[in-house]
Amino acid sequence: MTLPTLFIPHGGGPCFFMDPAGGPPDPVWQPMQTYLAGLIAGLPERPRAILLVSGHWETARPSVHLGAHPALLYDYYGFPEHTYRLRWDAPGAPDLGRRVAALLAAAEIESDEERERGWDHGVFVPMKVMAPEAEIPLLQLSLRADLDPAAHIAIGRALAPLRDEGVLIVGSGMSFHNLRARGPAVTPVAREWDAALTAAVTDPDPDARARRVIAWDTLPHARFAHPREEHLLPLMVALGAGGDDPARLDFTGEVLGWQVSAYRFGGMFPLD
Repeated sequence: MTLPTLFIPHGGGPCFFMDPAGGPPDPVWQPMQTYLAGLIAGLPERPRAILLVSGHWETARPSVHLGAHPALLYDYYGFPEHTYRLRWDAPGAPDLGRRVAALLAAAEIESDEERERGWDHGVFVPMKVMAPEAEIPLLQLSLRADLDPAAHIAIGRALAPLRDEGVLIVGSGMSFHNLRARGPAVTPVAREWDAALTAAVTDPDPDARARRVIAWDTLPHARFAHPREEHLLPLMVALGAGGDDPARLDFTGEVLGWQVSAYRFGGMFPLD
């Protein structure tokens, strides 16, 4: 069974866990949280492991995290004290890490190793929603610090064989990420950007899809949506790993005046 690849929104900081008593989700974030909570159950089979690329880890070359039990890196600021005690104790996946390094090397992509860094909130915040029992091993792979879209699509293509090995490839970022832009005046601009991005990502021609997404910064309002593109680059990895499979909009919703979307490559299921 070939698993799909995903580009998911990971929200803002610890947004899904702001109530220290574990009360109902914040209505602002609830649709996104509901989407994330249903992802694993909606897969054609349960993954044996997850390979995740977060918008919060950049290195000169892609780095493979070989830690067996990574700690958490609370890389957000100004949130309630209890959010710095969140736990997500899934095992790492060092064996998968060695397989990833070998696939990258076979594609002539040099990589590095990491063992000490904690999982950032682009990992544990969405995964705490997606896999709350923390039973699925996870491997984190860094972005390249040069943020080259074509290079990240190439990384995804090199990793595509993992989809037939029970590994779910996830890009974790945000389709809109301008933290200074808030409120109703932003919404029409964010919607126009989102529509253009979605049209590029879901182009039925895989080659045209890649070309259009590589040229993301030519789309309407691109640099308004992403003053810096680190939260968009995980999409490139998911797209590359998706290969020639159909692409679809998997979720869209409005948060803080932003239109935010998620995408799936392969494994088509009806959009609720």
